[in-house]
Amino acid sequence: MKVPVDLKYTHEHEWIRVERGEAVVGITDYAQSQLGDIVFVEVETEGENLKAGDTFGSVEAVKTVSDLYMPVSGEVLEFNKALEDKPELMNTDPYGEGWIIRIKIEDEEQLDDLLSAEAYEANI
Repeated sequence: MKVPVDLKYTHEHEWIRVERGEAVVGITDYAQSQLGDIVFVEVETEGENLKAGDTFGSVEAVKTVSDLYMPVSGEVLEFNKALEDKPELMNTDPYGEGWIIRIKIEDEEQLDDLLSAEAYEANI
């Protein structure tokens, strides 16, 4: 199981990678392995401002549906449209092509409340 050290993590198994005031968000390798084969991703919050912990979408696997949570407050700028046709990218490349949303961070200090790779590994 991969846990890249250059990312921050939530207790709900989302990861975030900051890139110049914006960030990319996805689910962890651990999360996708627990969900199993992902068959559908729904994100209807594009363009909305959400708070840390708010639900920004959901992931449907063969046997379950799981909500997706904002790691920090911000505006949902973009949904990864590739997931509409290939939701399995979340299984095969969760930290790369399987990203879910891009956000504009409202308060970068909230990043300090997230888990490091080491802390996330201890959490799972």
